[in-house]
Amino acid sequence: MITLHDVADMKLFVKNLLFTILVPGTVGVYLPLFFGRHGDGAAGWWNWSGIPLLVAGYGILLVSIRDFMTKGEGTPFPLDPPKNLVTGRLYRHTRNPMYLGLFAVLSGWALWFCSMQVVLYGLIASTVVRLFVIFVEEPFLKRQFGSAYEEYCRKVPRWF
Repeated sequence: MITLHDVADMKLFVKNLLFTILVPGTVGVYLPLFFGRHGDGAAGWWNWSGIPLLVAGYGILLVSIRDFMTKGEGTPFPLDPPKNLVTGRLYRHTRNPMYLGLFAVLSGWALWFCSMQVVLYGLIASTVVRLFVIFVEEPFLKRQFGSAYEEYCRKVPRWF
């Protein structure tokens, strides 16, 4: 028999799946593929050095999103944030493992395509993310979680 809890869990899973397809999918898959395929990169053995970064980056993204869903009981989407502050697993080492995973992915695509367009896109994306984290995300989390978030910030670095 399906319970209300099962329905809520499924709804949360679907919201996280849609977020993953739309946001990290666009920033970390669709746009790098577009810029990389239309770039003028040189092919060689070095292209393969991007694969470990892609695998690690996507793994970090998926683990982080899963933790938002299971531990935070929410999504990474700012309009549907987690109810609980997520501080375990990867979040013990950095406050932003999702973004670091994304940066690894963009670096992997830049190496795979050997594309200056992907490098430029990655630099622009990382600048936008950094500004978003500092001026939007962190103030929001301070308001939402108060002293618990401030203590977390004292213990765990923003990036590394």
